[in-house]
Amino acid sequence: MPEDGKLAGKIALITGASRGIGAAVAKRFAAEGAHVILVARTQAGLEEVDDEIRDAGGTATLFVADLTDYDKIDQMGAALFERFGRLDVLVGNAGILGDLSPIGHIDPQAWDQVMAVNTTANWRLLRSCDPLLRQSDAGRAIFVSSSVGATPKAYWSIYAISKAALEMMVKIYALEIENTAIRANLINPGATRTNMRALAMPGEDPETLKTPDDVTDYFIDLALPGCTCNGETINAKR
Repeated sequence: MPEDGKLAGKIALITGASRGIGAAVAKRFAAEGAHVILVARTQAGLEEVDDEIRDAGGTATLFVADLTDYDKIDQMGAALFERFGRLDVLVGNAGILGDLSPIGHIDPQAWDQVMAVNTTANWRLLRSCDPLLRQSDAGRAIFVSSSVGATPKAYWSIYAISKAALEMMVKIYALEIENTAIRANLINPGATRTNMRALAMPGEDPETLKTPDDVTDYFIDLALPGCTCNGETINAKR
């Protein structure tokens, strides 16, 4: 583990860490000296990221979990407290797209699933990790949002609504912790070469998009102890 990295000695948890932006952030954080806790549903994907991190000299802990199993989130928080006693950086990245369709055509189960993953799971994650972040000298909570969470776009209803709710949750939390050492912000990665983007825009040429690695600098900036941003949404530019 690099001892002179920007995040040397930090404990960082990243959800959706088996691929895409989550995997890129996990590898970058580890390269900067953090011990990363990788959370995702797929063990094989986590193990692949773990191998890359260890091959590069970093360290990681794997936690296989479906984030809609809310009791599992609480168990994870308790396990982190027992092992580390704190959490320095929380990255809420996991999310699902759901169906792009008119509001009146959305299946109720599909609605519940998107809200469960994109909004409720992040609330449960923050609820569980808040005591851990308070034990850090400079706790940082970073959540991944989307431009449609702030700007209405036809047919993106459930995904956009879930991200709008996430944005409001994080900004309210930021007000509540403004007199502490914690800082909470969001990142809108924009058009990025991920599986979700391919599902949403199947006709788009992925080679024209920035890669997940291209957006990791923004996560580093918000994770640093010296970061003063709080309650902001940072738009990742190319």
